[in-house]
Amino acid sequence: MIKIWSMKAKEAAAEKKKPKTSAAQIRVQKDLAELEIPSTIEMTFPDPADILNFEVRISPDDAVLMPTHTGFYKGGQFHFTFNINNNYPHEPPKVRCTQKIYHPNIDLEGNICLNILREDWKPVLSLHSVLVGLQYLFLEPNADDPLNKAAAEDLRSNRRAFEQNVRLSMRGGLHKGISYDNVIA
Repeated sequence: MIKIWSMKAKEAAAEKKKPKTSAAQIRVQKDLAELEIPSTIEMTFPDPADILNFEVRISPDDAVLMPTHTGFYKGGQFHFTFNINNNYPHEPPKVRCTQKIYHPNIDLEGNICLNILREDWKPVLSLHSVLVGLQYLFLEPNADDPLNKAAAEDLRSNRRAFEQNVRLSMRGGLHKGISYDNVIA
């Protein structure tokens, strides 16, 4: 009988040492299992054991999603970090662009203005929603809800100049005294 109690105590101790799976991890596992992303989006997990922190690369290709559309950011590769806290899905993931890019909805520090990452987040939304939203920002930048007000004003007032500024900045050029990262694929 003592042997059985000893074995149960060892099993209980081993259970306590195992990391608990949080509700956020379970939901992220579900989101990842159901994820159907186009070839223009790639996800990588620097630490395969940590599914709450990962990286995403978006390579906007309008022909995949909008065949009649010519986008400003085609030919670029844009990198993002995703950090999901334990309150997911009740709180949105924290997403940042790791490159300095010229975009009305992404500031020079990598903050992103996407409504579903802020006030319009709902627990029914998933990682798929965020990825599609990010990709859409490159297909249709939103000058009406900017973080980079100068880029938004350029987009509103002169689309041709905006396009030239995007092309220059994507090659790592200098625009209005700001040096941008080369994001050409």
